[in-house]
Amino acid sequence: MNALPGESAQALVTTPDNRKLIYAAVFLLVIVGALVTYKATAALQVIQKVQNTATFQPRTNVLPLPGSSLQINVFARSVNYFLVIGPALIFGILISGVVRLLITPRRWTKLLGNGSMRSQFVGGVAGMPLMLCSCCVAPIFSTMYERSARLGPSLATALAAPSLNPAALILTFMLFESRFAITRLAIAILAVFLTTAVVDRLFRVQLNACPIDSEDSEQLTLMAFLRSWLQVALRTVPLIVIGVVVSMVVAQWLPAGVFASTWGKTAAIVMVALFAVPLAMPTFFEIPLALILISAGAPAGAAVAMLIAGPAVNLPSLLTITRATNWRVAVTVAGFIFVLAIGGGLLVSVL
Repeated sequence: MNALPGESAQALVTTPDNRKLIYAAVFLLVIVGALVTYKATAALQVIQKVQNTATFQPRTNVLPLPGSSLQINVFARSVNYFLVIGPALIFGILISGVVRLLITPRRWTKLLGNGSMRSQFVGGVAGMPLMLCSCCVAPIFSTMYERSARLGPSLATALAAPSLNPAALILTFMLFESRFAITRLAIAILAVFLTTAVVDRLFRVQLNACPIDSEDSEQLTLMAFLRSWLQVALRTVPLIVIGVVVSMVVAQWLPAGVFASTWGKTAAIVMVALFAVPLAMPTFFEIPLALILISAGAPAGAAVAMLIAGPAVNLPSLLTITRATNWRVAVTVAGFIFVLAIGGGLLVSVL
């Protein structure tokens, strides 16, 4: 007896493997939804507080700040940093682990397409609502690149999450002059969609990476998810820990007058960008640091350099990029962010 129209399609949907795939996809959406809810709730609380007080108080127990009498050693500051970013980092690992099993290399190809513009756009747009700091989005970058072998969109996601964080941009428009906020937004867009495309083109042939497809047929079981989460954590967390500790050491070595420099405008912008690139900062931390620069009498361009370079990358995320690709890619990404931060600072200085 011939099958009725639609029966074959229904059979495909209701097979055990397809049901597991649907359950896993729903699971991924639940995790992403929980992350967005968590980050959006915290962001709305900060925005409301800023609306009421017109100020933004930084966490002095994470990075040493000028004028603060709080004396905390590097280890304690590193622990405090992880206490702040811990929930978001866990979300990043959970998302990476599920994506690692759910989205195979073939599905990545269909999702990202073959064109560089489409893939950059998809990667950047996917990263924006996550609102993760550079450390917390690092596991997602690692998994995206491992499974897709597409450097451009993987970097676009990693840069968009902190640089195009909607809440951070809203706070920037609330607390700074419009020229500061517009410049930050424009440079962030360049970093996410142009810089990553250039880096992808520079290293596409050199990397010659192939996606890892050995797990394409792995069953979507609880043990498979646990193994995937463990593998993601082992590949990324140690590098993040090392990067955070080294970043805190760098912060301790900051010259006492770095935020109140009387140097020339260009020198101050370059110095701030140089320190901001490797520093590990929690979400929004670049905003109070930029406000401190302004209140200390630093040039406006130095504050903008902090707003651009501070969230985009840091030493932990650069170490993760190095592990997944090579040190040349990480140095090139850091170099582009450094140059863009200086360019944004100089642009504001002449406006």
